[in-house]
Amino acid sequence: MTTERADDFLRMIRRSQRGRLKVYLGYAAGVGKTYQMLQEARRLKQEGVDVVVGLVETHGRAETANLLEGLEVIPRFLQQHRGIILEEMDVDTILRRKPQVAIVDELAHSNVPGSRNAKRYEDVQDLLAVGIHVITTMNVQHLESLYDVVERAVRVKVRERLPDSVLAEADQIVNVDLTPEDLQERLREGKIYPAERISTAFGNFFQTPNLENLRELTLREMAAQIDLRRHETMPEDGAIVPDQVMVCLSSGGPNSEILLRYASRLAGKLNRNWYAVYVQTPAEEATVIDSKTQRLLSGVLTLAKELGAMVFTYKGGDVADTILRFAREYQVGHIVTGSPARISFWQKIRGKKSVPEIIMEQARGVTIVVLDTRPYETVTAKSSPFIAEETQGEVKISSRPPAAQVQSITMSSLIDETMIVLWEKPVDTAEVLKELVKSACKNDPAGDFTATLAAVREREDQGSTFYSEGVAFPHARITGLTKPLVALGLTRMGVSDVATEKPIKYVFLSLSPMETPEVQLQLLAVAARTFQNRYFLKSMELVDSPQQVYAAIKEWDQSV
Repeated sequence: MTTERADDFLRMIRRSQRGRLKVYLGYAAGVGKTYQMLQEARRLKQEGVDVVVGLVETHGRAETANLLEGLEVIPRFLQQHRGIILEEMDVDTILRRKPQVAIVDELAHSNVPGSRNAKRYEDVQDLLAVGIHVITTMNVQHLESLYDVVERAVRVKVRERLPDSVLAEADQIVNVDLTPEDLQERLREGKIYPAERISTAFGNFFQTPNLENLRELTLREMAAQIDLRRHETMPEDGAIVPDQVMVCLSSGGPNSEILLRYASRLAGKLNRNWYAVYVQTPAEEATVIDSKTQRLLSGVLTLAKELGAMVFTYKGGDVADTILRFAREYQVGHIVTGSPARISFWQKIRGKKSVPEIIMEQARGVTIVVLDTRPYETVTAKSSPFIAEETQGEVKISSRPPAAQVQSITMSSLIDETMIVLWEKPVDTAEVLKELVKSACKNDPAGDFTATLAAVREREDQGSTFYSEGVAFPHARITGLTKPLVALGLTRMGVSDVATEKPIKYVFLSLSPMETPEVQLQLLAVAARTFQNRYFLKSMELVDSPQQVYAAIKEWDQSV
């Protein structure tokens, strides 16, 4: 099964300015991903395409090794780690060589510490950014959002993982499929592992139920990717559909990663934006919680961003009310939350209710999904291996009215040089907001700078948007505004009064008419897609004037 015919990738290569990515996807070692990839490399070379092998792991398989004959192989980079010399792909040499196509095996691989990038998929993104096309391989279990499902289905913790967005951004995906019986026969014949490893493999990973579960996950992922591409091409009117997805996080919630991965999969199936919302109560102030909890929370918020969520943090004592207000503002149709904290008998008598119970009572037009996030040891033995999907409590309260139709927009259609501000020195939040609002209001003669700035500050007081790592999305809906207004700020040294793991270098301000909330959602969606893309951020590192920033934005819009 493929999302495109093989010949289509050759046509893409010949007309593209930016590198294209093709992924051979499988469910286990030995299904033939690397073999098929090398067959395509040889065919491309015969067609006159300049192909090099950046890195291929043959794992001692003679049939695979034979396909390397006649192909140019880039020597590997030697990296010392803890007194041992290890080999990695030499990205710098490939960049200097600049072939048309690079063959790169095992996309989810973690590089040796001290390498150019921490992960191989980041190496691939660097190649794509300069126009080198890449053909690569990976197994479905390496997708971040499937970590919990795979652990329960196969009883294996997958150490090397990559964000789902990497696969979603691929131009072509080929499913390399083989029945479990045929794969096991290949194992018996010694075509996958050497003889001394065959017995162990049969007793562990290569058991039939494991292979069947992984194969099913792969087929589901292919169906989801095909559906995603179908939605991306239709309709062209840019209609915003309600039912965005949000996941509720807390500093003390166990297994928050389960919530994030489930929400990521749900948003992918629905082809919707999704948000990770953390409400910081007075008991969770940084001065109150211990350093371990702070590290756990930081890790959860980082994972949310890697999975493609827009991360928001709020401060307040009423968690349920904050969640419901956010859901109304962002047209959320699905709220994902974890198991509620235990409430004692006497607390129930006094009328105390959990946050999910309050949300269920007060929400209207929302599907609420309560996942079992209790520690694993409390889960009964009867639970399905796909517990993340099967133990959910889902409450459908009512349906939402259809959203208004809005015109399709791009970043370059929203912005020009006059709306771009650069700061070479550290700058605080107040100055950033003031200058960006001033830049945005220049394009609305009837706009009230003072009132607009007050509205943006009031929205920030409700919950800061200067929390996502590296990028902030301040916004507000303005009464009387006739068209959306935006401004973009680049801070070379970060925002000085905001403590984040990564300095906030990009601030995208969006102002939308109060009467059309769907416009705000579309502005945020455009900004999120743009500033979560590694290629675009790489181009932003090379600009030093508003004119160059706008040129890079326009070039980016034309390339996607």
